[in-house]
Amino acid sequence: MRQALRGVADPASGQDIVAAGLVEGVTVRDGLVHVSLLTDRSHAAAMEPVRQAAERILARQPGVKNATVVLTAARPDAPAHPPTSRPSAKPKLLQEVRAVVAVASGKGGVGKSTVAVNIAVALARQGLKVGLLDADIYGPSLPRMLGLHRKPEVRDGRMIPLDAWGLKAMSIGFLVEEEAPMIWRGPMVMGALEQMMGQAEWGPLDIMIVDMPPGTGDAQLTMAQRVALAGAVIVSTPQDIALIDARRAVAMFGRTEVPVLGVVENMSFFCCPACGHRADIFGHGGARAEAARLGCDFLGEIPLVMEVRSSGDAGTPVVVAAPDSHAAQALAGVARGVWEKVKGRR
Repeated sequence: MRQALRGVADPASGQDIVAAGLVEGVTVRDGLVHVSLLTDRSHAAAMEPVRQAAERILARQPGVKNATVVLTAARPDAPAHPPTSRPSAKPKLLQEVRAVVAVASGKGGVGKSTVAVNIAVALARQGLKVGLLDADIYGPSLPRMLGLHRKPEVRDGRMIPLDAWGLKAMSIGFLVEEEAPMIWRGPMVMGALEQMMGQAEWGPLDIMIVDMPPGTGDAQLTMAQRVALAGAVIVSTPQDIALIDARRAVAMFGRTEVPVLGVVENMSFFCCPACGHRADIFGHGGARAEAARLGCDFLGEIPLVMEVRSSGDAGTPVVVAAPDSHAAQALAGVARGVWEKVKGRR
């Protein structure tokens, strides 16, 4: 791929971009190519035609399904480029989607992906056109939880999201082996996300649910900058240690001016399947109290039950596998609450 990039000229030096030292990194996986070009904010506008030319020449290479070239901050010793004009903002992605909703958490292990998948499927069962995007590049869960084990088709250079349970889904897990480690730097993560949003044929949708990775890093920033998010749903378990991290997630969305639609308490309580005894293993009501403290809505509490875990492992979300169960009804209620908050958009 570096050899192909020698066909792109650096307007400042007159050399090709490889010889000029502008190619910071090249990653190729399963026909997806990601390239990072060095620049800085003041020269981004001058480098935009170079970035586009690099994408075009890479897309023509044999075996390449999609190519993404991103501009990254220059090292102190990187070549300088004369400024020309103020950089123009990139157009927002997913403009055919009426409402894009991020499902997030401040930490892992709280069942965020389970909640995201079941909310999306519940919305599809309500007759809406729904997309589900797995933005957790390092730990994609959607293939297993949706029961999908094939790669998306590519038509005219665009990926076709896979259909499952009445919705359209896309995940990096569809493109790599389940046990393959995702040892990617920040720009690679951002490039992969932009590919799944901008180079996939989603079509018009009522709502897209985005399963965010835990924490407040590159993926969250990319989504906030590149998509007009209708809002975010924060998932937490009831105990204090999880709520501390949930606060960070709320604060992050606040700083990026994304409204928090509400908080969901997952693993809220456990009911013994043998005797029906209830136990508040992680405490109870912490997320409801936190939502009140933060001034946002409490969307519901999801019990800790085996059928949620077993149905997810089997690739059949609990809202489909056991729609009359307490857990499925609670998740469907969360889905209805989310749609009520965003359905007025556009």
